[in-house]
Amino acid sequence: MPYLSISHVSKSFGGLKALDNATFSLEAGELVGLIGPNGSGKTTLINILSGHLPCDSGEVQLDGEPITGLRPEVLARRGVLRMFQLTRAFPRMSAFDNLLVTGCALGLSQEQAETRALGLLEDLSLTRIMNLDAGQLSGGQMKLLEFGSCFMVPPRIALLDEPFAAVHPTLKEIMSGFIRRRHAEGQTFILVSHDMPVIVELCPRTVCMNAGRVIADESTRAVLTDKVVIEAYLGEAAA
Repeated sequence: MPYLSISHVSKSFGGLKALDNATFSLEAGELVGLIGPNGSGKTTLINILSGHLPCDSGEVQLDGEPITGLRPEVLARRGVLRMFQLTRAFPRMSAFDNLLVTGCALGLSQEQAETRALGLLEDLSLTRIMNLDAGQLSGGQMKLLEFGSCFMVPPRIALLDEPFAAVHPTLKEIMSGFIRRRHAEGQTFILVSHDMPVIVELCPRTVCMNAGRVIADESTRAVLTDKVVIEAYLGEAAA
């Protein structure tokens, strides 16, 4: 039985079909890239997986349990954690306190949350700015902070939506190194990104979407040389 199963998931907004019977699955411990041209349905799918949108039809199961339609806070407590394209930190709270709030909301004690937050700040090279308000951080540091929030309690699956967008190369490498280490320890990821070199580097397998459908699902290098995938991206560029 797959660890995460996405079966025939569809979602429309008025006359626009954002997802059209999207179907694929993950095994525990996989790091899967999710790519596709703009408007292909990637973020809509992540929103459904994390409970921020209901689907019109289809089913999602995590480790054999149906999770379709559960609210974001319920899914978070069940270990489905996601990172947004646009950061959502508390700007008037310190970086450290942002992590504490996340940890306590996920059921950690104050002491556990403090220990976990300090470890993550060190892992992400954010210790020197831990007492600054999140609103004082650079865009890349804010991304790292939200990224760290996904791991205050080790997630069953981490959904990362464009974590590297507009991030300085040094900070991108810190995040990439963290993902590599956690994947080696067995963490399960779905990584949405337009950064193809990073997808090639990090993801053994990639799923490509276009017009709400899965059009390729195999090894990353095979997907990136697939004629259908290339045409989907070239079609976007020519539009």
